[in-house]
Amino acid sequence: MKSLPPVQEGAANDEIKLACLRVGPAFYALDIMGIREIIRPLQIVQVPHAPIYVDGVITLRKTVIPVVDLRRRFGFTPISEPRERIVICAVDGRIIGLVVDEVSEVATFTRDEIQPAPYYMAGSDSDFFPGVCRHKGTILLLIDLRKILSSDQCIDAERIQQQALEGETKD
Repeated sequence: MKSLPPVQEGAANDEIKLACLRVGPAFYALDIMGIREIIRPLQIVQVPHAPIYVDGVITLRKTVIPVVDLRRRFGFTPISEPRERIVICAVDGRIIGLVVDEVSEVATFTRDEIQPAPYYMAGSDSDFFPGVCRHKGTILLLIDLRKILSSDQCIDAERIQQQALEGETKD
C-alpha cells in the first residue's frame, strides 16, 4: 500500500494543507510543508545536457535554483502562459523550482479525504501519485515530489489522470 505524506504532530483532525495546482489539463496537490514560496517566472538560464524536463536554473536572492517544467515531466506539451508560476520547494534539503500553469489555492483536507491511489491506477507511473482527493468537483492527484525528482522514468500523467477519472465513474 502506498503511503501518504506525514501529518504534523498535533494537527487538528489529522489535517493536511495542500496547494492545488494545474499542470496542463490536469489538477494536482502538493503538501505545503515542502513549499517555500510561489513566484512569477524569472529569467531561466539553460543548462547543457540537462534532462528534457529541466528548463535550467534561476537565481533567487543570490541562490541558484534548478527549475523543472512539470508539463514536460508529466508528458504534456510545454507552452508559455501568462498565469505560469514557479513553486519553490525544499526536497531532502535541496531547493528546486517547479514550473506549473496555475496555483489556484491552498486547501485543508483531513486524512480521510485523501485516499490512496486506487488499484485501477496501475503501472509504475502511479507510484509518483500516492493519493487522490476531491476538491470542488475536481480530482486532485497528490504528487510525491521525492519520487518525481529522483527518477528518470517518463511519467504519463495524462494516462494516470484518465484512469483516476474513469475510476470516479466506476464508484
